[in-house]
Amino acid sequence: MNEQIRPQGAPGWLTLIIILLLALLGIGVVFYVQKQADPLVVYCAHDSIFSEKILNEFMAETGIAVEPRFDTEATKSLGLTNLIIREQEHPQCDVFWNNQTLGTADLKSRGLLESYKGSGYERIPESFKDPEGCWTGFAARLRVFITNTNQLQADSAAIEKVLAGPLDQVAIAKPLYGTTLTHFTILCDVWGLDQLKAWYAEQLKRGIQVTTGNSQVKNLVAGGACVLGYTDTDDYFVAVDEQQPVAAVPVTIEDKVILIPNSVAIIKGTQKREQAEKLVDFLLSERAELELARSQSRQIPLGPVDWEQVPEEVKQYRSEIEKAYPLTNLVKQREQTLDWLKTEYLK
Repeated sequence: MNEQIRPQGAPGWLTLIIILLLALLGIGVVFYVQKQADPLVVYCAHDSIFSEKILNEFMAETGIAVEPRFDTEATKSLGLTNLIIREQEHPQCDVFWNNQTLGTADLKSRGLLESYKGSGYERIPESFKDPEGCWTGFAARLRVFITNTNQLQADSAAIEKVLAGPLDQVAIAKPLYGTTLTHFTILCDVWGLDQLKAWYAEQLKRGIQVTTGNSQVKNLVAGGACVLGYTDTDDYFVAVDEQQPVAAVPVTIEDKVILIPNSVAIIKGTQKREQAEKLVDFLLSERAELELARSQSRQIPLGPVDWEQVPEEVKQYRSEIEKAYPLTNLVKQREQTLDWLKTEYLK
């Protein structure tokens, strides 16, 4: 029987090696097929009420299964960023959909992202993406002052007057997380860390109300407990939809606005690179940006879109895109700011 399965002229040991190699190859093929059939794991810091709709559309169109993982409202962007760092030796995530950019840029600085410059990357302006293609921004929020129009006129002069006095009727989210961390990072970049520390200490001394998140800031102002607050356009529009007496004025720093895009990146070590690239291009498409612009969050498209399909309340911010403070080189400032804030809030 052995002579029947042995290649002509081949010794028995060579036949055995060939059989073992074929078996290993078969096992490898089965393992590869199984891995490709597994869902694409997406860590997502954008609100599930908006992101799940887009991810479901992607699954329906491509047939690629997606398994999203979300985190809490107050800590979601920082929490998921830290989770990816903890898992770097054994990555569990394939694609990271962050609701801002600086945490994603930090992952790039740690060597945890893979470069990809697909069709989606090409349509996004240079100021909103990593030059090496490790992350790309899309669909942004604008940092704004939210005012209670029953108590405060929504103009810069009135706001400056409030900010010059007692701040017990002014609210801001805890800067350890979210877009307030981005806000403070930009202030660190402009002023330096020492001046930022002094400014925030003065704000606290004058009674500014520190809340758990931007939505709480919105609630305090919309309900009349505060006349002014720092928040983002997505939370502001929630109050608008609730027909609350609110208005918004962009926060400016040295004549620049704080425009905070979502960002998407492929995690280094993914076993589903092809599927990951397809999702990245889908999120960076005109279709996805228009979807987010028409959602309740009213994200501002960054790439070329048919602006006739964009709601009027979002169109008003189109001109702000050119005024955006650059976010591509702030990893060091974010690290300095975050290290300081941890000593303040994680004692």
